[in-house]
Amino acid sequence: MRRRLKRAVKLAALRPGRVLRESLTSGYSGRDLRSDLQAGAVVGIVALPLSMALAIASGVPPQHGLYTAIVAGAVAALLGGSPVQVSGPTAAFVVVLAPIAARFGLGGLMVATLLAGVLLVGMGMARLGRLIEFVPYPVTAGFTAGIAVVIGVLQLKDFLGLTVTAMPEHFVERLEALARALPTVDWRDLAAGGATMAILVTWPKVTKRVPAPLVALTLVTAATWIAEAFAPGFAVETIARRFSYAGPAGPLPGIPQGPPLPGWPWSFPGPEGGVLPLSWDLIRTLMGPAFAIAVLGAIESLLSATVADGMTGGKHDSDAELIGQGMANIVAPFFGGIAATGAIARTATNVRYGARTPIAGVVHALFVLAAVLGLAPLLGHLPMASLAALLLVVAWNMGEFKHVWRVLRVAPRGDVIVLVTCLSLTVLFDMVVSVSVGVVLAALLFMERMADTSTSDLITEGHPDFVKGLPRNIVIYEVAGPLFFGAAQKAMSTLRTLRKNVKVVVLDLRAVPVMDATGLVNLESAIERLREAGIFVVLGGLQRQPRQVMERAGWEDVPGHLALCQPYEQAIDLARRRLAEVEGAADAGGAADAGDVPPAAGVPPKAATP
Repeated sequence: MRRRLKRAVKLAALRPGRVLRESLTSGYSGRDLRSDLQAGAVVGIVALPLSMALAIASGVPPQHGLYTAIVAGAVAALLGGSPVQVSGPTAAFVVVLAPIAARFGLGGLMVATLLAGVLLVGMGMARLGRLIEFVPYPVTAGFTAGIAVVIGVLQLKDFLGLTVTAMPEHFVERLEALARALPTVDWRDLAAGGATMAILVTWPKVTKRVPAPLVALTLVTAATWIAEAFAPGFAVETIARRFSYAGPAGPLPGIPQGPPLPGWPWSFPGPEGGVLPLSWDLIRTLMGPAFAIAVLGAIESLLSATVADGMTGGKHDSDAELIGQGMANIVAPFFGGIAATGAIARTATNVRYGARTPIAGVVHALFVLAAVLGLAPLLGHLPMASLAALLLVVAWNMGEFKHVWRVLRVAPRGDVIVLVTCLSLTVLFDMVVSVSVGVVLAALLFMERMADTSTSDLITEGHPDFVKGLPRNIVIYEVAGPLFFGAAQKAMSTLRTLRKNVKVVVLDLRAVPVMDATGLVNLESAIERLREAGIFVVLGGLQRQPRQVMERAGWEDVPGHLALCQPYEQAIDLARRRLAEVEGAADAGGAADAGDVPPAAGVPPKAATP
């Protein structure tokens, strides 16, 4: 066991960066480099406003979203398991990060991100990548649609230019606050947001060669700037008017024109604006939010990598991807970054514009860095309503409400219940509750369906498989399907209805591919009842996994009570011989039934045998 653990750790340690190494050593050409440069630049254009908008929606200043795209985007690309994955702040994280930032401040959010990174690395080292992929579609569709609804509602304040003194934390109260603030709609912000949304929706129908966010935000920002210059009294809320940063001589509007600088995550402001005191109590309190970040990051990253595989025909390394995302979330907080994960829309854009290797993801990060260094003053003129419009479009696209509606119409009733439950819990509570309840519901439904697929049948002498006729005192019990905790009780229940003259029971397990502990216990209980009734039991057709389970449990042949046979035909022959022995003993005046035959010496104690 210790040797296997050391080997797993060694292999996992070699995985980060393997995709990059393979990409560069398998004939990387100048043409590949040009494709990566083009794709990275285009994705950088898309990521620039999105990173700021998502940071703002998460409750932190916009530059921290840019720092996330720069640092986490580069680290995840270099160490991840997908060659074309693009990482950074995503819309799905908003509903998780915003409450953390509101309660613990920017410093608490960064500490939670750091802890989540450690958890992600641990998940990758433990080879949990494939397990995350097994989260059912109704669960992911439900909480994704719920996240989209929450994000959309959060953007209404800036999109409409509403005056809301304090935005409540919970969804229902938030709707009430927005409804009360409707009389304060600012037509100037609404016009800027409406124009941005119109361009974002219509521009892709004109051409997809130039990203719609670049066109929409550039045109609307220029239009509002001109309107403010020539129309007295015209003003819209912008990044520079809402946010500021500490300069040499005091606060300065907008975002800082400089690269992300190293610093301790807990040195950033806490909930009251002061320094966050790092303590074990703080870490223990933040472990819950960190777990939520890690789970959501793992699900979204692997989902994004799977989408990329479908577009490129490749195959990502799920465990390496988790380790890469974990390292990105560990490093980013030391440079002012917040939580990051694989971004589906940016990854799809990366592939669409010709990305070949992780170099494209690094180029995307460098492009954002160059924009911060050269365009920071101009970025401060972006209207908040335009960023809200951008996130409204992102929320609509990520919600995939057409697919949700289709599932509601055509899916089985159980899947519909799971989807609606996850959507409702995400909106009314949070993503952690939603995923936890959704996975449990989906698991219960899965158990029920697997139990329904597991069949059992009593085969007597009239069965066509026995041309020569099966003796009346032998019964064959055929079990088909996995013998696990969802089906074991059902599969074994028929054995309670055996007729009184049965002397030998053959359990036909040829169609049982797997068996778990519950199946073992139920099978053990059934065999024990048969033994008490004086019936000899033969297990026939054992497959590898069930036989290994029985061997680990200490099962072995018990003369007079139990026999384990791998070939099914051998089990039938043994049953016939055993019946002949019992009937011969009865004719000779010996034991009347199988239960009177004493076991051989050396039989294991009852606790170790069925």
